[in-house]
Amino acid sequence: MHLNPYGEYAVLLARSLADDWPDDRAGVVARTREYGMTMRFREQADDHDRCRAVVDAWLRVVDAPSADARAVLLNDAMAAAAAYPRLTDHDGEGWHLHYRGTEDELPRVLHAVFGVGTALHLTTRGMSRLGRCAADGCDRVVVDVSRNGRQRFCSPRCGSREAVRRHRARRRDGGAGVLDGGRDLR
Repeated sequence: MHLNPYGEYAVLLARSLADDWPDDRAGVVARTREYGMTMRFREQADDHDRCRAVVDAWLRVVDAPSADARAVLLNDAMAAAAAYPRLTDHDGEGWHLHYRGTEDELPRVLHAVFGVGTALHLTTRGMSRLGRCAADGCDRVVVDVSRNGRQRFCSPRCGSREAVRRHRARRRDGGAGVLDGGRDLR
């Protein structure tokens, strides 16, 4: 079964680029390959900078203060992409949908894919399933793909670090008692 990558995978690609920006165009293209994009992109001298601008625009969606603001930004992004859905079998991998032209440049492709993918992710999973890591000092992007919709941290490491920080703060504030079988023995 060939699943269309415009939802979760497009948002995960955007997050990956936002959190770990490649040094050059070749790095951006390599990352698109890691996330399943197989088409060739027409090369332009300023692709790297234009791709960064696409990621920065996507980060405004991530940081939008409300679902309404997020929807406005996504609608504007999708309208500016000026692409329409089309069936394609460009690599003989089976028919699937593209929301972009077949000969588009890399920044235009990312713009369309991130817009449609983020819109699909948020409308199918929930408008709050995109944001920044809740751990102190971390500003990485969180794409919530959890079952319960409560993913707050970018990684298990940040979640654990934040739990340790909260635990130490409770102990410092005198809130920790000695536990015996789950009972507080204070």
